[in-house]
Amino acid sequence: MSDDLSSEPTAGLPPAMAGIVEDFQALPERERLQLLLEFSQGLRPLPAQYEGHLEKMERVDECQSPVFISVEVGEEQEHPVHLHVSAPAEAPTTRGFAGVLQEGLDGLPARDVLELPADVCFRLGLEQAVSPLRMRGMTGMLARVKRQVRVAVAA
Repeated sequence: MSDDLSSEPTAGLPPAMAGIVEDFQALPERERLQLLLEFSQGLRPLPAQYEGHLEKMERVDECQSPVFISVEVGEEQEHPVHLHVSAPAEAPTTRGFAGVLQEGLDGLPARDVLELPADVCFRLGLEQAVSPLRMRGMTGMLARVKRQVRVAVAA
């Protein structure tokens, strides 16, 4: 971690994501995992068009668990982003990070999502609490979201 990151973990983040990072950073390392589990419980159910139709979503291969993501980008001027995620209940850390992304990014303009720093997963301060493989899954989720937003905006 760079000195920049440790001194200002919210730098370059949109307000909702900055607030989430602040919440994690305010806790001792041991309690951060509990907060992540709370985010797992807040992950919204899939809308009807995806329920039972995971083939309409993109699988996140970096995740050990079967995680699927679909991003809808609005046609309005700012191109608001809406994130839909399927993550199994038996994968609470993965599901928790999906909840963080959903809460931190949903409704943001596409430009803000695309400008989100790639290290946002590490800014939560979870490296000691979750395995490197789980961290890779988290960064994979964010990469899929950004790619889908880029494709939608270009279309």
